[in-house]
Amino acid sequence: MDFKRHIENAWNLTLNNIVALILLTLVFVGVSLLSLFIMFPVVLAGYTQSLLLLVRNGREPRVQDLFSHMNLFLPLLGFCVVVSIVILIGFSMFVLPGLLITVAVTFCCIYVVPLMTDKEMNVMDAVKESYALSRRGEIVDHVVLVIIFLAITMIGGTVFIGVLFTQPLAMLFLLSTYEERLNATPPPVHQQP
Repeated sequence: MDFKRHIENAWNLTLNNIVALILLTLVFVGVSLLSLFIMFPVVLAGYTQSLLLLVRNGREPRVQDLFSHMNLFLPLLGFCVVVSIVILIGFSMFVLPGLLITVAVTFCCIYVVPLMTDKEMNVMDAVKESYALSRRGEIVDHVVLVIIFLAITMIGGTVFIGVLFTQPLAMLFLLSTYEERLNATPPPVHQQP
């Protein structure tokens, strides 16, 4: 996977649409905070789909896109609650199990929201497909992708203003790799003699 190309693509899309992306991210963060993160999963779905349309078609993101997938409110909220409970149980045992669960969920489920909005999959099918996409190609490529995505997100998360710039950059990077993984042909299945 050509990470340099994906980062450059995300950077150029971010710079070319900076005003729309800042506004979209500001409303995304604001709605999430005002709803005490109850609306976070569903506005994340709209945010993701809006940025996917930017990656695919060059369509400028719009604020109303955030609310375009309200039909996913309960499935995504349920998924987030279950994942949060499992991670909290891991952290309550010791820090290490919580970290391992967080890394495993991030590794396996990084494409869940794009798959649910793009392919209109239910949660379980999206988790299975996300795991399959993460295993497509070199596993090291996926590990590097997750590290880059988390690094960009965490760097921006240290300062509120940083989130407005790095969140769209990280998401555009992820969606650029999603497009490549989605369009790649799966490896042939080896049959046992």
